[in-house]
Amino acid sequence: MRLAHIPARGGSKRIPRKNVRPFCGKPIIGWVIETALRSGCFDRIVVSTDDPELAGIARQFGAEVPFLRPAELSDDHTGLIDVIRHTISELIPRPGPHDWVCNLLATAALLQEEDLRASWALIQSRPDADFALAVAAFPAPIQRALRLDPESRVSMFDPDQFPKRSQDLEAAYHDAGQFCWGRAQAWQEVSNVFTPRCVAVRLPAHRVQDIDTPEDWRRAEWQFRFLRETEAGS
Repeated sequence: MRLAHIPARGGSKRIPRKNVRPFCGKPIIGWVIETALRSGCFDRIVVSTDDPELAGIARQFGAEVPFLRPAELSDDHTGLIDVIRHTISELIPRPGPHDWVCNLLATAALLQEEDLRASWALIQSRPDADFALAVAAFPAPIQRALRLDPESRVSMFDPDQFPKRSQDLEAAYHDAGQFCWGRAQAWQEVSNVFTPRCVAVRLPAHRVQDIDTPEDWRRAEWQFRFLRETEAGS
């Protein structure tokens, strides 16, 4: 089985009702579900939520909601892998070597079906890997990162890096906040996917935006509209 898993609890403090908030014309989770459907990568697309209203919206866009997530897995402190494990225990109680779960974030509106297809092909070509994670490069060298004290005075985290040219510093990457393929068995065994058994799926920065604040939301809508206009003009 190839299962798309979309965790989407009802509560959100910084952006209320974030997972179903209108984004460029429809609930943001709707864009993610539709992209997953168009990709053709999955046997099932399942939303894990504790919220009946959100569950109804997810079903309208074509996802399954076979259960409501229990309250103890729906608070601010619940880890994502715990939520994935719960879904696996409900839907794939005895996972085998051909069972895969791709975790898709409910706010990943910039998700592209081509990236899902390419990442599936990648993980299939790498028998040494258990996970394939979407990543993007940091826009500036992290080795030259700055800190600010309570009075906004500037200092470097690592002053030894100051004389080095930016092009001579090693590139660094971050989780793109979109998707991560994983063997169902591996999800049950790990506490962290950032291991040598995880391969990177590199995405360009203009197609990546994590959404944690209202400013992030506005930026993501700008990027989304730009991508749509670019596609329409090509």
